[in-house]
Amino acid sequence: MRYLFALALLAGALGARAQGVLTFEQELHDFGSVPEGTQAAHEFRFKNTGNQPVVIANVQASCGCTTPDWTKTPVLPGKSGVVRAVYSSAGRPGVFSKTVTVSSNAAIGSQVLTIKGTVLTKEEQKKTLTPADLARSPRLVLDKPDHDFGRLEAGQQLTAHFVVRNAGKSPLVLGALTSACYCVGYKTPPAPIAPGQSAAVDLVYAPRQLGAAADAVVLHSNDVTATGDAKLTLRATVVRTLAPESLVKESGTAVPFK
Repeated sequence: MRYLFALALLAGALGARAQGVLTFEQELHDFGSVPEGTQAAHEFRFKNTGNQPVVIANVQASCGCTTPDWTKTPVLPGKSGVVRAVYSSAGRPGVFSKTVTVSSNAAIGSQVLTIKGTVLTKEEQKKTLTPADLARSPRLVLDKPDHDFGRLEAGQQLTAHFVVRNAGKSPLVLGALTSACYCVGYKTPPAPIAPGQSAAVDLVYAPRQLGAAADAVVLHSNDVTATGDAKLTLRATVVRTLAPESLVKESGTAVPFK
């Protein structure tokens, strides 16, 4: 009996030690100064220092301004992975400190990572730059100030095509989009634009209200001049359906049996 009891204790002890362990290289990242309008991104790297695979079930941010991503596949013992945190600084000047909570099947099931920094407005950024820095800075030039979709069926999602040119002397980085309607986004994340070059920027538009819509959008960038945050307007007349009126009426008419 004592022998069986000892075996049970040993098996329990071995089972308790058979777990994955997420060991992060760092649990806090300080961005320092962040230009307003940019996306501040950092990858927290970790290694599984345990003896069982680790699966991250979820990563929850403390606010909607932080978007997390992470290694979705099981991380085997001795292997590494990442948790990526992206902070959207548009319209959020000042000091920030945000957390992301990592939930997994590791020995410590919940771990908290922190990002912090200070978002500088355009005017604050200018104060940190010399005249030579300003002369080398990027310059955003937008090909047109607005786009009119015409008649748009409710529930439709259409794309507006713009061209952005960098008239400056350093790479132009396009940041977040802000709008009061929260109905505009990038079709694909824009890449940095080299000095003297142009790039197509496609904006996806999905207005929610019926009737005439005119939504102002701010396109943020690392251009610190007056044109650095480009303002544009997306217009549309939103209707319930684009089907011909006669077909709509016909579809609602009862047809008797013959």
